[in-house]
Amino acid sequence: MDIIKNRKIFFSISLAIIIVGIIMMAVNGLNRGIDFEGGTLIQIRIGKTISVDEVRLIVDKFDKEASIVHSGEKKDEIQIKSKKDFNNKEIHQIFNEFKEKYKLKDEDLVQSQKFGPTMGKEIRQKALLSSAIAVVAMLIYISWRFEFKFAISAIIALAHDVLIMLSVYAIFRIPVNGSFIAAILTILGYSINDTIVIFDRIRETRRLSRKDSYEKVVNDSIKKSLTRTINTSITTLVTILLLYILGVDDVKVLALPLIIGVIAGTYSSIFIASPLWYVFKSKEKDAKYNARKA
Repeated sequence: MDIIKNRKIFFSISLAIIIVGIIMMAVNGLNRGIDFEGGTLIQIRIGKTISVDEVRLIVDKFDKEASIVHSGEKKDEIQIKSKKDFNNKEIHQIFNEFKEKYKLKDEDLVQSQKFGPTMGKEIRQKALLSSAIAVVAMLIYISWRFEFKFAISAIIALAHDVLIMLSVYAIFRIPVNGSFIAAILTILGYSINDTIVIFDRIRETRRLSRKDSYEKVVNDSIKKSLTRTINTSITTLVTILLLYILGVDDVKVLALPLIIGVIAGTYSSIFIASPLWYVFKSKEKDAKYNARKA
């Protein structure tokens, strides 16, 4: 496959997903989870491990969108997180349903609390600050190790990964929570690593084949790195998929954005970052040619 020749197709695929995602975000907004919206947390000690489906038979009567996770050393407690602002009467109605079904005592209501979106705001601010610091550090490092155009291409590719993840979440109305923020920061590191491997190959190919065109250099470099990139991504995806299929709910909420991020990061490393560098270098070459001609 001639990746440089077909770069506009790859750019268009990403752009189409991002545009649809932006429209969905503008119309419906993101489906923000309890970490960002606030709500009610209820923790109940059952005394044994019960399935999430069993818990939902009761919880769905009050909130079908509530998240349920197991807690406690023996996983014999459940945490119910709802975006609804339940009053004390409703909280005790929920607990009484479990109390009657599982023969619980009053002290088995471990905790019940309401909280606002303050925690979500703090997480968001720290995530943005961390991302900004990371972007600046990457720009400096990649510019020093390679060149500035490599750095700009890499940062645009990272922005692409984040926008693709947000778009998928907006299109399919997947709840955005604290795990999503953690996954984005993880994917930024994963994606830039893949991108730098290909950039390193481009630099090496340019040094060995100075007479070759930029198009040939990029295509050859991607082909040489393709097996390594795909094998790494498949290995990572298989592991995360198993976690998503076999894991409990609190593992799945982290695994899902990681799956989307790994796919987006692999795609951007091959089809976005390197072709962008080619575009920048071609424009630089044309500008120099026009300047000499003038």
